Amino acid sequence: MATVAWVDVTSAPRVLVIGVDPHRVPGPWDPTPVVDAIAAGLVRFAEAGVGVETCMFGLDGSDDVEAVVTEALGRLPWEVVVVGGGVRKPDELLELFERIVNLVRRHAPGAAIAFNSGPGDTFDAAARWLADR
Repeated sequence: MATVAWVDVTSAPRVLVIGVDPHRVPGPWDPTPVVDAIAAGLVRFAEAGVGVETCMFGLDGSDDVEAVVTEALGRLPWEVVVVGGGVRKPDELLELFERIVNLVRRHAPGAAIAFNSGPGDTFDAAARWLADR
């Protein structure tokens, strides 16, 4: 089941953040620092009055990633879609990254596409494109 978090998305601007659920990454690691950084990033959206929703999926095989992302993209008209570094950076996820970018192009053609380097700069990535809208 995909994880969704949000800050009021009933009015624009609205940002969708697509990424990997840190609790569902295979292997021995502590997801707590990433979870905390995501939460802190959502606070920045709230402080700026920007609606945000996250679309997080597992890499443990429990999600149909394309279906999860397509459903989230179709929920609202997004001004910006941020694709997280957890999807973009690992070489072994290159094909998944390509599929997600093409899903954004297909299902949210009016949205700017932004990329963060980590959860700490997600708001900054979105803000670069919100300024143009």
